[in-house]
Amino acid sequence: MRIIDTQRSGNCWKVRLLASFVGIDLQRRTLSIDRGDLQSASFLAHAPMKRVPVLELDDGRTLSESGAILFYLAQGTPWWPQALHDQAQTLAWMHFEQEQHMRPLAQLRLHLALRKDLTPADAPARAWRQEGHEALAILEARLATGRQWVSTETAPSISDVALYPYTRMAPMGGIDLARYPQVQRWIDRIEGLPGYAPLFPGQPDLTLSTLEKTSG
Repeated sequence: MRIIDTQRSGNCWKVRLLASFVGIDLQRRTLSIDRGDLQSASFLAHAPMKRVPVLELDDGRTLSESGAILFYLAQGTPWWPQALHDQAQTLAWMHFEQEQHMRPLAQLRLHLALRKDLTPADAPARAWRQEGHEALAILEARLATGRQWVSTETAPSISDVALYPYTRMAPMGGIDLARYPQVQRWIDRIEGLPGYAPLFPGQPDLTLSTLEKTSG
């Protein structure tokens, strides 16, 4: 299998992270947003939804959307729980991640750290910051109940993988994670799991970097 991705995308990181946790060796075709690769005809031919990540299966079929890809890769592994209630909880937290959590945190990172076309005082940034803190407070309250993982009691699931990248990179958008000690402990647990893969392979210190490397 191969993933078509970009280096700094949190959604792409989710897929690579789960693949590493479950021992799937994904080949990478890494595109550059800065060069405009996501507008190229060769990319759009593989990406009906016009965005990364795209998973190319060995038989040539493709899958889009990080949540769907996580579900696919988790089948037959402990990362997709067996109990029906746990499955439903996992899906609920993945919907939360997309609707309430990722959007404000990703927008803050994009506009304050990567594009640098807004300041923290600008109205959109203030609104995203409030929404981001509200989402992190919900995650903090969930983890403050004594549980180690978000949707299941005994083991991490794909909801933890889905929530991790944009939480981990939230400081790039001016979010102070020190306000969320349970979230910080959860981040540490994920990063301590066998197979953990940083955003930049072998270079965990670059996770909060605005770098786009020319290769890899």
